[in-house]
Amino acid sequence: MNQLIEMSIYGFAILMILIILLVYIKKQRRESKEVDVKIEHAKEEGIHEPVSLYPVVDPNRCIKSGACIDACPEHDILGIRNGKATIINASHCIGHGACFRACPVEAISLWIGTEKRGVDLPDVGPTFETNVPGVYIAGELGGMGLIKNAVSQGREAVENIVKSIKKDTKADYDLIVVGAGPAGISATLAAKKNNLKVLTLEQGTLGGTVFTFPRSKIVMTSPMDLPLYGKVKFHETSKAELLDLWHTVLSKNNIQIKENSKVEAIIPEGKIFKVETTTGESYTTKTVLIAIGRRGTPRKLDVKGEDTEKVAYRLLEPEEIKNKNILVVGGGDSAIESALLLADANKVTLSYRSDSFSRLKVRNAENIEEAIKNKKVTVLFSSKIAAIDTDTVSYTMKDSTDVLKMKNDLVYIFAGGELPTQFLKKIGIDVTTKYGESVLKH
Repeated sequence: MNQLIEMSIYGFAILMILIILLVYIKKQRRESKEVDVKIEHAKEEGIHEPVSLYPVVDPNRCIKSGACIDACPEHDILGIRNGKATIINASHCIGHGACFRACPVEAISLWIGTEKRGVDLPDVGPTFETNVPGVYIAGELGGMGLIKNAVSQGREAVENIVKSIKKDTKADYDLIVVGAGPAGISATLAAKKNNLKVLTLEQGTLGGTVFTFPRSKIVMTSPMDLPLYGKVKFHETSKAELLDLWHTVLSKNNIQIKENSKVEAIIPEGKIFKVETTTGESYTTKTVLIAIGRRGTPRKLDVKGEDTEKVAYRLLEPEEIKNKNILVVGGGDSAIESALLLADANKVTLSYRSDSFSRLKVRNAENIEEAIKNKKVTVLFSSKIAAIDTDTVSYTMKDSTDVLKMKNDLVYIFAGGELPTQFLKKIGIDVTTKYGESVLKH
């Protein structure tokens, strides 16, 4: 009798285990199918392939803990498929490395470039010095997009510069830092800490690439060591909080960043360098640290009025813009997405020099056609901007010399960008195309 009861208990236990296993397998299959659908959508919309840093999962080490997915502040970059983590929307990755640090079995590394899509990277040595003696590179341009690591690189590069700087040469500065993003700010603070005479030039505004992140975007997910400040113990922070921190540290140490000062040329002159800007200013320096982003300089239209405050080359916080007459210039995905974001609360006109859109993501093409049909966005195909005035924009249409005008409050220009590769080559820095290479691994 006891044996029969014991067998019944064992049988019940086995049955429960089988039921749990079946439920688990069914759940796993359902999750895999959901991820498959998301991957297909990502491929259709052109966001499956990476454009910068992205995670690569080692399937032989992955244990499906899901820690990488939980740690990522973005949405649907990683998913569990057939029991393993896999990439869904690689192009949405901004390289903060939360997944990399969260993986309990170190199955994730961060890569740049793919077998099909190469990425140009400058050749940089272990001290961050390039093949041009005295010129250093740190941060995103060198392949390191993570804020914490870019900050470390900026500091370490300056520590190496301090050891090698020529004291017997004369120049306006010991160091000129090009770019005021995470690496550039860190380098500037480190230079000040080491009593170097330093000048930092930024083509845009303080923060560099970070400044262009959407307001609510989490841009740093682990502590970092900032020169002249110490340990920054944010585990999560927004763009605004990070920019406020940088402003505070720079102000307390009487450091000014020269904004809206784009470097046009870095010219060796004997043992020093002459740094020239597009505004006509020039400086001499013993060393140079280039800490610019990979996204390049926005291409301009070169028309009257383009330098006014109403003109921008990126869209920040569209939810705060209301009841404006807005012109968006361009026909690529960035222009389309910006026009659609602004269309709900504003009167939006889109100017494009070609007679039709081409190479748009499938979803963007569908959405802009719907917006045109519902008269939410007015599109001027085959148009060219002639001038930007205080309250109007002048433009011409193809095969016509007539100058037309429209009421206007704001202009957003998305005409592509000039990548920094030629800038580097002009200086003499060697650049190599990387077709899929790990830049951060355990």
